Order: sequence, then structure tokens, then C-alpha cells
Amino acid sequence: MEVVPFRTPGLGDQSYLLTHRGMGVLVDPQRDIDRFLRAAAERRVEPRFVLETHLHNDYVSGARQAALSTGAELVLPAAAAPAYPCTPAFHLEDIHGGRGLVIRPIHTPGHTPEHTGYLVLADGEPAALFSGGSLLVASAGRTDLLGPERARTLARLQYGSLRRLAALPPETPVFPTHGAGSFCASTGTDRRTSTIGAELAGNPLLAVGDAERFADELLADPLPVPAFYRHMGRANILGAPPVPCLRVPELTVAGLPGEATVVDVRPRRVQAEGALPGSVGIELGDDFGLWAGWLLPYGAPLVLAAEPGQDVTEAVVQLARIGADTVRGVVRDLGPAAVQTFTPVDLPTFLERLALPGAQVLDVRTPAERRAVRLDGAVERFLPDLVSEGVPGELDPSRPVLTACASGRRAAIAATLLAGAGHRPVVLDGAGIPDVVAARR
Repeated sequence: MEVVPFRTPGLGDQSYLLTHRGMGVLVDPQRDIDRFLRAAAERRVEPRFVLETHLHNDYVSGARQAALSTGAELVLPAAAAPAYPCTPAFHLEDIHGGRGLVIRPIHTPGHTPEHTGYLVLADGEPAALFSGGSLLVASAGRTDLLGPERARTLARLQYGSLRRLAALPPETPVFPTHGAGSFCASTGTDRRTSTIGAELAGNPLLAVGDAERFADELLADPLPVPAFYRHMGRANILGAPPVPCLRVPELTVAGLPGEATVVDVRPRRVQAEGALPGSVGIELGDDFGLWAGWLLPYGAPLVLAAEPGQDVTEAVVQLARIGADTVRGVVRDLGPAAVQTFTPVDLPTFLERLALPGAQVLDVRTPAERRAVRLDGAVERFLPDLVSEGVPGELDPSRPVLTACASGRRAAIAATLLAGAGHRPVVLDGAGIPDVVAARR
């Protein structure tokens, strides 16, 4: 038996392919299913089951399309009740795959009400637990994604679910779907898999002996919820179509659709030198889809601005993972229409500008980051709030705005939003607010 992980760093998730005697079990696949099917073909295994642990909040599932493409049996929690045929998974009602393989559903509500983990038995012995968004490595799945009104009830359910899983044999391998970098996890860790025994020894939430205190701890410091999450549940209930064509047409500036939002995927230092007015700059990286889904109008037509020769396939794939299938094309020659958006500077230069009379700073980190390290006098607004709430009114557009985060990536994105609102951003690149605070001590 082999368990093959498929990491999606930008979303902090992992899908899995379990192989056993020529059969494959695909767990929580994302929408770009070709990578999973290719891995199965390379190992000469026939997909037998596609399992979904829950209706995902953070991405569009590829489970239905994977099952349709391979003839595998699609299994979802019974209470998910999707709008397409599947095998409903009921608590502790075994699903037999033959050749000594058994799938045992374990109802583990908390992350979502229908959430179900799957214990895989090989020849009667526990071989793997796919825990989805329930028991995570040194953590647990969030319970507040369906709204604050249900968060505490779900947290109490999560308490019981974790203990239900913790009663499994300690040597059972644990393969969560969510992990570090995921906004579905309540906390983060660098480890992606574990065992029941390791979690009993090191997961702080399993050391909490009371459901109400567990809920208090789980809900004490919630992370922000990405804006696109609100669209994922419906997409996964209805069943998404296959990933759209990844090749998009080449456009000119003169031929840009008037209603489209331009998202600039070029390196941020290139964006700084000149970008199309009104464009949103999100340098292409692992978390491009996360920020695009959080900051851009969901479902609106998009145009990518890219460098000559830059491959934009990854950008289209990341957008497809969150159901943003509205890319109308790519423009590569910006020509004289491009204008300077911001000025990137290193830490010493940033500190020099900070010391000037009338200097104003914008900190776009998360609230939790700000509580850990704060820069006195900085205007604080989390990056997505620049879209939902607007640019803080206390920032004077007649003076440069010294913009910072932890590394420069989010500050550069913020700078393009500031420039669109008539400000003159100066971005701390390659360093962040903690570095500024440490240098001023």
C-alpha cells in the first residue's frame, strides 16, 4: 500500500491517492484532476473510489469529474446531499472494495456538519485515516466558516469528533486535507501527516478535557475568512464542470474588454515600473489564486497582464481551482498605457523615509500578526479590507504612503490598490514590519 500526497501550497491543502493491489482511492481531489489521474496511470492502478470528506469551503472539488472520467465510485458524506449521484457514506457502514480493501466512514462533524473521515482497512487492519478538516496535525479544522451563529455548536461537535478519532489505534497514520497555509485550519504547523499516537502526545486540542473550554480555545483568535469561500459550498453541492481550456487568447491594450478587471501577474518589481491604470497587481506565485479570489470581484471577467513569454497556465489553473473561469485573455505589450504604480525600497531606505517629518505608514498584515509585533503610529488595515472597506481616510494622498507587510508580497499588492485610489505608495520589499521594529530598538 502507498499513499501519494498532492500538495497545493497556495491553499494549504493536500489531496491523496492511496494504492492497494492495483486499485486506487482518490481523496479530496481538487478540480485540476489530471495530476491525480496521471499519478494513478504511472502506478498502473485503476481508480476504485473517489472519497470526499466534506463540502469544501476553500476550493472547487474535482471528485465528481474524477469519478466520471474513470468510472470510480464516488463517495460523499450522506448528509452532504449533493445535486448529483453518489454513494452516501453512513457512520461505520463499511464500503467494500475487494482485494482486502474496506473503507469505514466515521462521522466527524465540526468543520462542517456533514464532515466524515475515512478509515481505510487493509486485510482487516487500520492502514490510513483520511481526516479531512477534522483532526489536523497539532490542530483541528475551523468551525466558524459557516458563520459565527453556528461556530460554537460546531466547535462542540468538533470536540467529540477529535476524541472519536483519537480512540483509533495509536499507530494509525493520519492524512489530513488541511494544513499549514490553509485558512480552513485553526492553526498551522510544518508537518503535513501524523499518527494517532503522535497527536495524542502533541496536539494541544486533544489535551483539553471539556467541550466548552475546547470551543473557547478554538474560537479565541479566528483567522480572517477569504471572500471567495462563500461561493465554494454552492459550487460543490451542484458539481462543477471540467476545468476550462487553459490556453487563453492574446489581447492588445486597445482590444481589452471594457468590463474586465486586469490582474497583473508579472514580477512585482516589473509592476512597479509601469502597469495599466486600475489594474490589480498580484505577482504569480503559489498563493496567486488565494489573493485573486479574495481581492477581485468573483465571477467578473478577468484579463491577465503578463510579461512577453511568461507562461500564464498556472494562473489560469489556480483561478479554476476556486471556480473563477472568467479569464478572457492575456495582454503582454502594455506600451505607453503603462504608468508607474509604486516605488520598491529596501529596509535601510524604508527606515530613512520613516524618519522624515510627516511620514505615514500602512501595515497590511493580518490582525494576529499585528498583535504579535506592532509598529507605533502605523495605520493598520488588512490587505483584503482595502477592497471591502476602502483606503483608510487618514492617509494623505499628497504624501507617500510607506507600505509594509512581512516580506513585501502583500504590500506590493496593496500598493497597486493604493495607486488606483490616487496615492503614491513606497513598498518595503524583502523585509517587513518585524524587521522595522527590530531595527528601531
